[in-house]
Amino acid sequence: MASAGPVLNREEVDRALARLGAERDAVESALLALQDHPGLRLLDGAELSGRTQERWAVAGKGLPLLWALFDRYAEALASARAVRARKAKPGAAELAELSELLTGDAVTVPGGALPDGPQLLGAPAKLVERVSLDALMARMNSWYATVLEVVSAADAVWSALPARIDLLLAELHRVQTLAASLGVHAATHPLGDDLAGLAADLTDLRTEVRGDPLALWRPARVPAQRGTVPEGSAFASPSGVVDTERFDRAGRALDGVRLELENLLRLRDDAEERLQGVGDLLQRADATLGEARRARGEVLAKIAASDVPAVPGPASALRERIVVALELRQAGQWGRLAPLLDALEDAAAKELARARQSLTEVTQPLAVRAELRGRLDAYKAMAARLRVAEDPEVIERYEKARWLLWSAPCDLRAAAAAVARFQQSLRPAHAESAPEEAGQTPVDGQVQGG
Repeated sequence: MASAGPVLNREEVDRALARLGAERDAVESALLALQDHPGLRLLDGAELSGRTQERWAVAGKGLPLLWALFDRYAEALASARAVRARKAKPGAAELAELSELLTGDAVTVPGGALPDGPQLLGAPAKLVERVSLDALMARMNSWYATVLEVVSAADAVWSALPARIDLLLAELHRVQTLAASLGVHAATHPLGDDLAGLAADLTDLRTEVRGDPLALWRPARVPAQRGTVPEGSAFASPSGVVDTERFDRAGRALDGVRLELENLLRLRDDAEERLQGVGDLLQRADATLGEARRARGEVLAKIAASDVPAVPGPASALRERIVVALELRQAGQWGRLAPLLDALEDAAAKELARARQSLTEVTQPLAVRAELRGRLDAYKAMAARLRVAEDPEVIERYEKARWLLWSAPCDLRAAAAAVARFQQSLRPAHAESAPEEAGQTPVDGQVQGG
């Protein structure tokens, strides 16, 4: 038996026994908790693959080995306690024996039971090995950390993901049912392809989670290696996080598809009303174009003008697209109807705006004539205020302008010039009466002829 070094005194022996006894109790509690760990039971019964299979192939041997080592530890500690119990005040022989039991290589374990122990390259395998209680505790801590790392990580992943994946798959099935009711299927609509891809991704993820949970575990430190003592207590659960990125990404994608399908559902409920709205816009556009055509005939009859714009015809192509939209609505092809209906509403609004613009352009000459007539009446009232209404030149210019404005077809350029000349005939009298009518705004003689 190798020497353990200095002999301990009685107080040192008692303190060592107390410390080792506390460690023995802590190890036993930890091993019992590990034995009842739900992750351990799941690992024992699961069909593992990948990283989890590789690591469990090693770590799975650790629990029976830990119990075997614990038994050796407990037996050695019991032997030391028995020696200490012989005498209240142990003598030199007892203290020497206790020192060897407590600090020396006094624990015998089967060869290979401590695979982490130092091995000489090419050295023959030992049938038995002798280690100290402290060395044995360090080896047990290392093995415990190795086993607990795998068990806790697998349990964390299994606790976090499978149920959530099943719930998301159930929600996916509901969304697929909604999609089918809207005529959205894989290979015929992008949303159907998205749903099929999500179903495949989630199914693959569920298979991976069940068979290889460690592939989705991100430890806060490098996993414990056999033969090394991890920092801190080896009996604390290892820290880390479950990688839920793929699950979260699938959830976000499903939310996006569901929102688009709900938009299609609203389209199904509102399609008839929206198509009716498109029809109403086109009816108003047709009525406006009809009014523009009548106005153009009136302008050509009453205004001497050669630049009156032609009135465009109805949007026949737009009506053909409405027929297509009605067929899609009848067939329940909401995915194809949605962009078409948006385009129809935009086109119908533009068609109405085009018709109104055409009416405005066609009736512009009539608006110019009405403006000139209003100016002439205003200047006639001014002539009366200036007491020049009976002036022959004023009368002549007024009658000339009036004849031009009320004749058909009306020459707008000549009429505008006549109104301007009538206004100019009022200026001398207006200048003379300016001191009496201070504050009145001078009349602008510029008239636009249209």
